Amino acid sequence: MRYRIEFSPRAELQFKKLPKELQIRLKHRIDTLAENPFPRGVKKLSAEENIYRLRIGDYRIIYQVQGNALLILILKLGHRKNVYR
Repeated sequence: MRYRIEFSPRAELQFKKLPKELQIRLKHRIDTLAENPFPRGVKKLSAEENIYRLRIGDYRIIYQVQGNALLILILKLGHRKNVYR
């Protein structure tokens, strides 16, 4: 089963502000979420339901898995010091 990936407006803006080489690196990891939304190293955030964090070096991708709709919604992404605010 392949999941559809969508960006929230905020996440899309954050993504576009990143350097191109970092965008490519993050995009590759985001694309792999379509096949497996729970790869090794992913952590569930305790604050909310169905919200997960994926670590890529010093950057984090915060996303929500909507299993009934086969959708992964990227909520936020950015440097680890800013992404949780």
